[in-house]
Amino acid sequence: MAVQYLNVVNRDQCIGCFSCMYACSRMVRNAGGSGKAALRVKGYAGVEGAFSIRVCARCEDPDCAKACPTGALTPAPNGGVRLKKDLCISCGACVKACAISALQWDEEERQPIPCIFCGQCVKYCPNDVLAMTEKPEGEDRR
Repeated sequence: MAVQYLNVVNRDQCIGCFSCMYACSRMVRNAGGSGKAALRVKGYAGVEGAFSIRVCARCEDPDCAKACPTGALTPAPNGGVRLKKDLCISCGACVKACAISALQWDEEERQPIPCIFCGQCVKYCPNDVLAMTEKPEGEDRR
């Protein structure tokens, strides 16, 4: 089976509705609001209608896992990371280490929120901004 990646495929169509974030929080983590989403949509300051969408790149050698002093974040078999909550000491080093600022932080639980690449966010995006795609041939992930 091919490895699926979450990709921003149509950034210009993002209207900042946050449906992707709400879907991730609700469907994956059974939480209301958008604070427990593994992706982040933000508006560019001073620019109307322009949004930044941060999604995990599913790195093969993730900096976030390397920065974790306790081994709470471990590389997943097909890229990305998994969290062992009981090992997390809430230091935030993993979030700081993510070169593309894609690893999100749960303020309530004081732990990172790694993407599990389930595609719930894609299903709820009204403008097809996000897609689950296969890794392009010859493309290396960090």
